[in-house]
Amino acid sequence: MRITADSDEGRQILEAIDRWLERQVRPHVMKLEHDDTWPAEMVEQMKALGLFGATISPEYGGLGLSAGLYAKIVTRISEVWMSLTGIFNSHLMMALLVEKYGSPELKLKYLPRFASGELRGGLGLTEPNAGTDLQAIRTRAKRDGDHFVLNGTKTWISNGIQGSCFAILTKTDPEAQPRHKGMSMFICEKGPGFIASRKLEKIGYKGIDSAELVFTDFRVPVANLVGGEEGKGFHHAVGGLELGRINVAARGVGIAQAALDEATRYAQQRSTFGKPISQHQAIQLKIGEMATRTEAARLLVSNAASIYDRGERCDMEAGMAKYFATEAAFENAHEAMRIHGGYGYSKEFPVERLYRDAPLLCIGEGTNEMQRMIIAKQYIQRHPA
Repeated sequence: MRITADSDEGRQILEAIDRWLERQVRPHVMKLEHDDTWPAEMVEQMKALGLFGATISPEYGGLGLSAGLYAKIVTRISEVWMSLTGIFNSHLMMALLVEKYGSPELKLKYLPRFASGELRGGLGLTEPNAGTDLQAIRTRAKRDGDHFVLNGTKTWISNGIQGSCFAILTKTDPEAQPRHKGMSMFICEKGPGFIASRKLEKIGYKGIDSAELVFTDFRVPVANLVGGEEGKGFHHAVGGLELGRINVAARGVGIAQAALDEATRYAQQRSTFGKPISQHQAIQLKIGEMATRTEAARLLVSNAASIYDRGERCDMEAGMAKYFATEAAFENAHEAMRIHGGYGYSKEFPVERLYRDAPLLCIGEGTNEMQRMIIAKQYIQRHPA
């Protein structure tokens, strides 16, 4: 039984997260973000809070949180500093692959170390020429006795520099048709032949590192093949996208709420023509739309998480939540900057960070253009003529 947000334990966890955010995170966000500094102390605090094992089952040392509770945690952290959520979310997507598809031996080998934060990392899916089209990847894995030998490059990998273990999607049979039948997933720890070649600079999403990973004759044991069978990697990769999209949607709610809060506060403090700008109809129209978008996004995330927790298919609902919540974040961040006027363009106010962070959400975990296609196809399938 997973811990839910409305249980006593769930409420205690949320209260602990709130205390940590106010005491240990909020006072330091602006400097760390502007300096693009890895938040090492906060990572240790996240380990102590159990966030690296948030969705891992208790039998492996995790907290065993429901998707609904996990989404609330992600939202609250994103309201303060979204980058922190990327440090543990990509990691938990890797853990989900192992727990959902791995052999008993692979689970025992990795899940307790993932849950404690001893091993941290993420997913290695994207390549220079393969993003949304995962079947176009070129990273090759060839069998050599009791190992596979990997060669290739991954890019835009969250935690690529600071992380030490990654789920890597490869081609074990480049000639397979359809292409997805030639793809396999491996759990790879950094070592000879596996390096992070460079940190990729970004306009936002600072603090967390995004890197290029290079494999040169890297040897990984056959036992680290997820599922123990070649040709299942594409299925494994997309199997975790529902929870991944719920997570990104929850981040969107956090950014949207933070932008709304900043705009509402500033609008009551700033005066023009003898009264606070919050009393001007033009500003009220913006805040009314921002508040409505935020609440609608929150409800879509809650709905998708509830369906996921029931064990039902939710790719359409997760796509709806991801699409709407991330667009809400983008629009609210933009409007918050406009409400702030010139100060919104200053690094002295948080809205400029929200403005830089929000666009990423419309791209990550499947572009919003792709989400709309998924939603339409699922809706048509569920409503035949």
